[in-house]
Amino acid sequence: MILVTGGAGFIGSNLIAELNRRGLFDILVVDNLTCGEKSLNLSRCSVADYEDKDRFFAEIDAFMTSKNGPNPKLEKISQVFHLGACSNTMEWDGKYMMDTNFRASRLLLEFCDRVQIPLVYASSASVYGASFLGDSETLEDSVNEHPLNVYGYSKLVFDQHVRMNLIGRTEKKATVIGLRYFNVYGPNEGHKGSMASVMYHFNKQLLSDGVVHLFKGSHGYDSGEQRRDFVHVDDVVNTTIWAVDQPSSSSGVYNCGSGIAETFNTVGNAVVEFHGRGRLEYVQFPPKLLSAYQANTQANMNRLREIGYVAPYKSVNNGIEEYLAWLNS
Repeated sequence: MILVTGGAGFIGSNLIAELNRRGLFDILVVDNLTCGEKSLNLSRCSVADYEDKDRFFAEIDAFMTSKNGPNPKLEKISQVFHLGACSNTMEWDGKYMMDTNFRASRLLLEFCDRVQIPLVYASSASVYGASFLGDSETLEDSVNEHPLNVYGYSKLVFDQHVRMNLIGRTEKKATVIGLRYFNVYGPNEGHKGSMASVMYHFNKQLLSDGVVHLFKGSHGYDSGEQRRDFVHVDDVVNTTIWAVDQPSSSSGVYNCGSGIAETFNTVGNAVVEFHGRGRLEYVQFPPKLLSAYQANTQANMNRLREIGYVAPYKSVNNGIEEYLAWLNS
């Protein structure tokens, strides 16, 4: 059985759909469906079982402490995709963030280590904060890791925990790979609200009033020239599924992005061009975001390529066109 935490979410639901396309249906989904809208992301997918997040991690905790004896459901799990997290970068409740993103991840790592099954988990480019140094640098280094919010810190501290777990391994252990997703966009992200991609919001703005709103100049960049590494969810899913089959010697933390930084102007103009109408308008940069905003991100993909991932990533122009066609169908 394949375990997918966060399976009803944005990346998780796309990953399950791809597993189904590959003929895999014995899937256990773990999520929190308090936001019932997320269930629609799985309406066309086939899974074998569902478990509430809190109940599932209580079962893992009991299993690890041997409180309840054998657990047939847990013992069936053969590989883990851990995508569940609080992904709200504006959430500053540190206790909640660390319980959700760090403690749960650590418990799952301990479980995978004990039963010797591979774990692929979602890290985040937010760990780099404002320390982006350009694509000539190898970003998966501690010198570049300076998160700007507690979300980024929660991701970084688990990456650090994984790195420590990998140091000095003498006994054979299962594969554990963390993928630092950059700015992912694509189908099934509408439930994320303000955390959805700029592609989603630009499309919504243009349909509403014909205007795409971008930030005025900030952080040394002209208006709309702030840039991000935008990566289509299909590419993220393909990388994630590939990673779970890699040998334990490939264990580590890797970037997962397109490797190209595109400006918000490029994205905004692509949305206008797709619809054949509308215009760009620049709004004042929110003062509360100044100290917690990444104005330029770009994944250095060398390390992932070195362990054998060779598939190309979609260009922003091609990816946006596909996504807008889906959004407006």
